[in-house]
Amino acid sequence: MSTLTKDNIAKTLNEQLGLSVSEAKEMVEDFFDEIRATLAEQERVQLSGWGNFDVRGKLPRPGRNPKTGENVVISARRVIKFGPSPKLRAAIEQLSMDTFS
Repeated sequence: MSTLTKDNIAKTLNEQLGLSVSEAKEMVEDFFDEIRATLAEQERVQLSGWGNFDVRGKLPRPGRNPKTGENVVISARRVIKFGPSPKLRAAIEQLSMDTFS
């Protein structure tokens, strides 16, 4: 099993929809640019049947430098959280059941 990349997606669009390679790559880039822009505005991205991306704030918290053992404060930041849809969860559960049976 290999890693899914933007190039793989563009290649699939090229093969299945007959788009030129450059059109397919541009479409994939535009899709991800739209997701990035929406998340940058701290809005939710919902992909039906797949899941939701949300921007969450993390408060500052104590931490430790693993190299020196020194206590440090980890600053507040925004992170992206992905929540899979029930359909995606079920599909993954089915795949894991098939794989380990």
